[in-house]
Amino acid sequence: MNPRIAATALALAALALSGCVTLTPFEQVRLAAGAERYLEIDGHAVHVEQAGAGPAVLLVHGFGGSTYSWRHVVPDLARDHRVVTLDLNGFGWSERPRERGAYTIEGQERLVLGVADALGLERFALVGHSYGGGLSLWIASRHPRRLTSLTLVDSTLPSYSTERRSALASARPVVSLFLRTAMLREWTVRRALRRSMYDDSAVTGELVREYLRRVRVEGVIEAYQGLTAPVDGPEPTVDLEALAVPTLVVWGADDELLAAELGAKAAARMPGARFVTLERCGHAPMEERPAEFLVALRAHLAAYPGER
Repeated sequence: MNPRIAATALALAALALSGCVTLTPFEQVRLAAGAERYLEIDGHAVHVEQAGAGPAVLLVHGFGGSTYSWRHVVPDLARDHRVVTLDLNGFGWSERPRERGAYTIEGQERLVLGVADALGLERFALVGHSYGGGLSLWIASRHPRRLTSLTLVDSTLPSYSTERRSALASARPVVSLFLRTAMLREWTVRRALRRSMYDDSAVTGELVREYLRRVRVEGVIEAYQGLTAPVDGPEPTVDLEALAVPTLVVWGADDELLAAELGAKAAARMPGARFVTLERCGHAPMEERPAEFLVALRAHLAAYPGER
C-alpha cells in the first residue's frame, strides 16, 4: 500500500475510534421542540417557528444553519411583522427525508412554498442567507407574484446547490466515516463558524454547541448525501436582469467565504436592486451585526410593505 494512503487510513481510523458521535433520534427532537411547531409538508415533519403579527416575512437560513440563526433579529421584526422561520430539508429540527429529491433546489422550493401555503401566506417578504439566499433567488425568479420583496444576505447563486455536489457523496460508507470523524465534530463546526465571522470571539462554546446539536440528528447521512451527491437535471440558473421583485442585497464587508465584490456585481445586474455593506462583518450579518442588519432590512420592508 502507498505509504501516504496508509497514513491517511490510519489517521481516519484513529479519529473514528477517538469517540462516538451520538445522533439524536428525530422523535426525541420533535417531542422537545413541541408538536405545535411542526407542519407536514410533502409527507415530512418540518420545523417552523412564528412570532408577531402584521405583514409576513419569511426567513430562510443558510447551509448548516437553522431557525436558530435568526434569533437576534426575530424579536425586533416581530414587533410589527408576522415572522416565520423554518428549517430546510436536512437542517435544524426538521425531519430528514430519505428521498434525495427533497434536497434538490426544487425540493427545498416545495418546502418553502408548502410552508407558506400551509400558513395561508398568499404573499410575503422573503429573506435568504447564503445557501438560503440562492434558494430565495430561485423562488423569486419562478414565483415573483408570491413575494412583496426579496432580501439576499451574503447570498450564493442557485447554481451553488449543484456546484458543491461530488460523486464521492454517493458512497454511504465514505459519507458515514467522513461525517463521524470530521463534519460532526466540535472543532469542525468551530472552524466553520470562525470563517464566517469577522470577530473570532463571537464564536463561543455555546454557539458551537447549538449549531452542532442541530446537525447531529438522525438521518444526517441521508441528508448529506441528498445535499451533496450528484443529481440528474440541468444546473439551476437565474437571469438576474429579468428579476421582477424589489430586491435588497446585504453583505458583510469582510466576508471571507463570498467576497462583497461578488455581491455588488450581482446586485448591479438586478433591476433597481439596492446593495448595502456592513463594516467589520463577515458572512453572517444577522449573527454578527444584527442591529445594523435590521436597519437595512426594515427600510426595505417599509418601502415595499405587504398585506396585513
